[in-house]
Amino acid sequence: MALREILVVPDPVLKQVSQPVDKVDDELRALMDDMLETMYDAPGIGLAAIQVGVAKRVIVMDLAGPDEEKAPRYFVNPEILWASEETQPYEEGCLSVPDIFDEVERPIQVKLKYLNYQGEEVIEDAEGLFAVCIQHEMDHLEGVLFIDYLSRLKRDRAVAKVKKQARAA
Repeated sequence: MALREILVVPDPVLKQVSQPVDKVDDELRALMDDMLETMYDAPGIGLAAIQVGVAKRVIVMDLAGPDEEKAPRYFVNPEILWASEETQPYEEGCLSVPDIFDEVERPIQVKLKYLNYQGEEVIEDAEGLFAVCIQHEMDHLEGVLFIDYLSRLKRDRAVAKVKKQARAA
């Protein structure tokens, strides 16, 4: 496993639409392992492949709390089959938009389909933080960042702040 660089705004790669994966093989599992290690190191709770510069429809996630045993999850070619009409605001952040947090309104429940680490198809329901996180990460697969849901002013300020931090580093 290896740490990969996490791309940050305004990197144009983050706006690319990711491509479907043909099959889950050892090469893809190595990518997912690297992504997971990178996400833990950041630290974060979710990471899409495009955030490390790979335009594939792959997400890793671990929603375990700091005092809980790690519970890594892998999502290859995830699709939302259904989303509730009821929505709820949730404060989100993103490893590609460091130190910026704001509320985004999302469906509170979704049903999703994806391939797991072994390449097996899984259909499951998500709610709460899981629903928020999977929708956030799936947005990345479409080239959408959580700040794209904010007003133009808030979005521009967020990007300017990240650029300023990068220059200072």
